[in-house]
Amino acid sequence: MDHTSTFERILRGILLALVVLFFMFPIFWILLMSFQTNESILRMPPSVFFTPTFDNYIALVTGEMRTAAGSLQLNFMQNLWNSVLLSTTSVAVALVLGVPAAYAFARFKFRLGEDIAFTLLSFRFAPPLLVLLPLSLYFKSLGLTNTYIGLIWVYQLICLPLILWIVRGYFEDLSPDIEHAHRIAGYSWFQTFRKIAVPLALPGIAAAGLLAFIFSWNNFVFALVLASADKQPVTVGALAFVTASGIQYGQIAAAIVMSVIPTFVLAMFAQRYLVEGLSLGAVKG
Repeated sequence: MDHTSTFERILRGILLALVVLFFMFPIFWILLMSFQTNESILRMPPSVFFTPTFDNYIALVTGEMRTAAGSLQLNFMQNLWNSVLLSTTSVAVALVLGVPAAYAFARFKFRLGEDIAFTLLSFRFAPPLLVLLPLSLYFKSLGLTNTYIGLIWVYQLICLPLILWIVRGYFEDLSPDIEHAHRIAGYSWFQTFRKIAVPLALPGIAAAGLLAFIFSWNNFVFALVLASADKQPVTVGALAFVTASGIQYGQIAAAIVMSVIPTFVLAMFAQRYLVEGLSLGAVKG
């Protein structure tokens, strides 16, 4: 029986290593590509042995890309800053609006409550192209085209439904008895919400906020249509690497590495809350 148990552990370890290798290999290969020239990347057969270069990263930081057709200007660092600003601000606004709304939907039953909640969730289901035409017309009439405020507003279609429905589930899993005792002690509804409900649901709120940040960071269509180059995030700014002289694979790889770093750092920082939040409510009783 001990031999069987040892064999199972070894087999499980091998299978786990294969799964990790399968998912991590593309990231590893992109990291290697970011230190190569186009000629090294496109050679056949491909090889992990090459002379590394930092030219791709230097081009991104300095904003000057050299191609066979000449020198081109890049706005990558501006695009990276735009992504940080848009995603962070959009998630912050969605948390301020979505967490109290989620608590209200979880604790209070009112007429058309479920219909309103489902309508908000349906915004997340709707294809972006479905709302882009009316949005572009409204934004033009309101003067919000190519503005940070306009993009943060439209990003609420991504963040707010996600935070509302995820956090609502966490509030529903929390027992209301502690809140009732707090209210009996003379505290107001807002004080009970701020001092009791929010701290207990903090792992779920952090998990929802992180997921909303990732979805906002990866958004492409809204910024492509509603903003110009100086307001666009890295997802749209990456189009600059497709030039008349060819595709700059090395600089695309370097841009991917640099654009992944903020979300990776945030995920590592919020890892404890993310694990607790995603497992909250999974086991009851």
